[in-house]
Amino acid sequence: MVKAIVGANWGDEGKGKITDMLAAESDVVIRFQGGANAGHTIINKFGRFALHLLPSGVCHQHTVNIIGNGVALDLFKFEKELADVVAQGVPTPKILISERAQLIMPYHVLFDVYEEERLGGAAFGSTKSGIAPFYSDKYSKIGFQVNELFADEDYLRNKIRKVLDIKNTLIKHLYNKPEISEQEIFDYLMKCKEIVTPYVANTFELLQRAVRENKNILLEGQLGSLKDTDFGIYPMVTSSSTLAGYGAVGAGIPSRAINEVITVTKAYSSAVGAGEFVSEIFGDEADELRKRGGDKGEFGATTGRPRRVGWFDCVATRYGCMAQGTTKVAMTCLDVLGYLDEIPVCVGYEIDGKITNEFPVTHLLSKAKPVLQVLPGWKENVRGITSYEELPENCRNYIEFIEGQIGFPIDIVSNGPGRDEVIYRES
Repeated sequence: MVKAIVGANWGDEGKGKITDMLAAESDVVIRFQGGANAGHTIINKFGRFALHLLPSGVCHQHTVNIIGNGVALDLFKFEKELADVVAQGVPTPKILISERAQLIMPYHVLFDVYEEERLGGAAFGSTKSGIAPFYSDKYSKIGFQVNELFADEDYLRNKIRKVLDIKNTLIKHLYNKPEISEQEIFDYLMKCKEIVTPYVANTFELLQRAVRENKNILLEGQLGSLKDTDFGIYPMVTSSSTLAGYGAVGAGIPSRAINEVITVTKAYSSAVGAGEFVSEIFGDEADELRKRGGDKGEFGATTGRPRRVGWFDCVATRYGCMAQGTTKVAMTCLDVLGYLDEIPVCVGYEIDGKITNEFPVTHLLSKAKPVLQVLPGWKENVRGITSYEELPENCRNYIEFIEGQIGFPIDIVSNGPGRDEVIYRES
């Protein structure tokens, strides 16, 4: 059984908790795309963790955690993150890294910083983790795969020289910054080799075997549908595919093997970074929701930046679920909304005087105004409730209203940040 856990929206939906929870019954958990530019927060008996590269199954001793070939691998951040997790009392997890994964290089981070600086007010709001330059190099066929660290020195130095011919030309003539030396990059790669050696594996063969043996496999996505390179709010997107369909490519399994797609969405909306966000709210109303949201307020797990917040967007979530090929929805952070007398929900967009429930392309999205329907709040703390029927009537009505609007079953409801604060329901 292969399940994918992915986001319906802009990221920050609470995927880490759902992955951590479902990892209890999984043999393998795989990160299949993205890098250390976004984080998944999990809370369990060991404490609170903001994971950036490690798969969210690392707290389960029986689970094999794989960093797949689709990931942008920063080995120095990986090393630190693993050390931090173990320092908090988690037994050393079983981790494998695909020999086909590609490495974040020092110049990727530099180019990310230099380009944001060059763009000034038109910058993309990058986390400056080197992600866009990394994927640019990957598809330009000048990236470094993990397996190349074990090639002979002449091979590596020759490739480094060819790559630096390109990089230093841009650094010198476009950015007016100091050039990078061949030895600097070679030394970096040798340090990477030292870090990765205990973990590197032919994960393709391992996963193909696991599929044949019907092992329980979780594909863990980063960010959400609206940050996908093709189907997101381009160009304010990430640089890899955030969709479940890419999980087969980024992990190395047959696409037909994915049995279930669990798409995660919050009971309200939140986003980090720039880009269109139709149901966004501002001022005191936003500050209050941001303060109460998440498990420690709505602040990015990687950047610490205050998240933008808004009301639940049925248009964006319906679209995001369709893009993911959703089989069931997990709604998180339901407990956050218990302070509200009334809860607006975005059920449509008004664009040039016409109302639609179809998610538009970005240049039209920028014109969209939210069409809101106001639902009564429940004014109760719903944490600790373990049965769907025990939730307040208005709370159930809220869930079922959204379910009807998006057209996908909400089978999992999270009513608190802890691993066990979850309600399963049959829609």
